[in-house]
Amino acid sequence: MMSAGQVEIAGYGIVSPIGRDLDAFDHSLFDHKSAIQSETMTLSGQDTFSVALARADLNTENYLTPSKLFADRATALALESVEQALRHSGLDLSAIESERLGVFWGSGMAGASSFDQTTRAIYSEHKRIRPTSVISSMPSTPASEIALRLKAQGACLTYANACASSGVAIGEGMKAIRSGDIDVAVVGGSESMLSPGLLAAWNALRVMVAIKKDVMGCLTPFDRQRGGFAMGEGAAALILVSPEIYQRLGFFQKIRVCISGYAHNSDGHHITNPNPVSQARVMSLCLKNAGLNPQDIGYINAHGTGTLLGDASEAKAIVEVFGQNTTWVGSTKALHGHLLGASGAVELIAGLRALTLNQLPANSIDADVDPNLQLRVINEKGLALPDFSHVMSNSFAFGGTNACLIISKKNEFQNA
Repeated sequence: MMSAGQVEIAGYGIVSPIGRDLDAFDHSLFDHKSAIQSETMTLSGQDTFSVALARADLNTENYLTPSKLFADRATALALESVEQALRHSGLDLSAIESERLGVFWGSGMAGASSFDQTTRAIYSEHKRIRPTSVISSMPSTPASEIALRLKAQGACLTYANACASSGVAIGEGMKAIRSGDIDVAVVGGSESMLSPGLLAAWNALRVMVAIKKDVMGCLTPFDRQRGGFAMGEGAAALILVSPEIYQRLGFFQKIRVCISGYAHNSDGHHITNPNPVSQARVMSLCLKNAGLNPQDIGYINAHGTGTLLGDASEAKAIVEVFGQNTTWVGSTKALHGHLLGASGAVELIAGLRALTLNQLPANSIDADVDPNLQLRVINEKGLALPDFSHVMSNSFAFGGTNACLIISKKNEFQNA
C-alpha cells in the first residue's frame, strides 16, 4: 500500500556525460555506453598526472546567469537542467503563486571550479580577478540563480552534504510539499570539479581509479577487481508538485511516477569509512516512510562507487534489509562517473527512466561480480522487468550523511 504522502513528479531534465537530454541519456543508459576517458592534467611547477573522468557535453564559456553574471560551470549546468525540466513538465509558472514555489538544490562544492580558477589567477598567473568571484563561488549560487530565473519566493535552500547533497535536496523538497509549506518545488543538484587543482586533490585522496591499460576493467561497481571511481560532472532537476496541483493543472500522464519515500540519517562513525548499520537503517526508514515492504522494490539504484570498502558496506546493508541475491541491484557510475553532489539527482532520473520504460540499466556487462557481496547485480543490458512499480535510490556521503529515496509508478486513475 502506498503512502498518502506521495509527491508527484511533473517533469525532469538532465545534463550529464552520457547525455544532455533524455533521449541521449536513455540511449547511453540502456545500451551501456560509457563516457569515461583518460585525461592528463598538469599543475604549474609540478608533474603531470592522469585521471579517469567524464565530461558533460555543454559549452558554458561566458554563460550568463539570470543575475547577468558569468556562471560557474556547475551553476550553468544547473540552469540548463532546470530549463529542460520546465519544458518537460509543461508547467506554466504564472499558474503558481510565487510564495508557493520553492527551490531545493544540492552540491558538494558548488562554485568549486570558479574558486580553483581564482586561486590559479592569483598565485600562478598573477592576474587580477573578477570582482564577482565570491558570488560565482558561493555554494548557494545555483539555487539563487534558479530562484531568480523562476521568480520563486518560497524556500530557496542549498544542501552541501557531499555525495548525498542532491538526494537530501530532493527529499527535503518533497517534505516541504507534504507539509503544505509550498505547492511546487524545483529540486535537484549540480557539480563540476574537473579542473586540474580539484582533480589533483581528489587524486591525492586515493579513491579515484588508478589508470591502467583497460580503464573500464577496474571501474565496475561491485566487481571483484573494482579499484575506485572516475570523476564526472553534471546536473539534474525535477519539478515536484502536490497531488492537488497536479490534478488542478491537468498533468495527467499515461505513466505517472511519484516520490513516495524519503529518509536520511548520519553514520556518526567516521569521516570517510561508511557504516553499514546506518545504511541499512536509512533504507528501512525509507521503506517505512513510503508504506512499502522490501519485496515491493523491483530495483535498487545503488550508490555503488566502485571502491572496495564502499561497495562492501553498501552490499552488507542491502543484504541486511532485502536478503541475499533478491532485489535487482545496479550502479550507473561506470557510465557517467561519480557526480558527487549531483549523483543522487542524476541517478534518480536513471530510476525514473527504468520505471517509465520497464527496463533496467546494466550495472555492467559480463563483469566478474564479487560473490562475497551476495547481491543480485544486473550484469547484462536490455533486462526487461515489466511488472515492477518501485525503485529505491541510495546516496551515501563522506562525512556520514546517508539519503534514500523511493519513486513509485501508479496508474493515472489511481487516487493521489
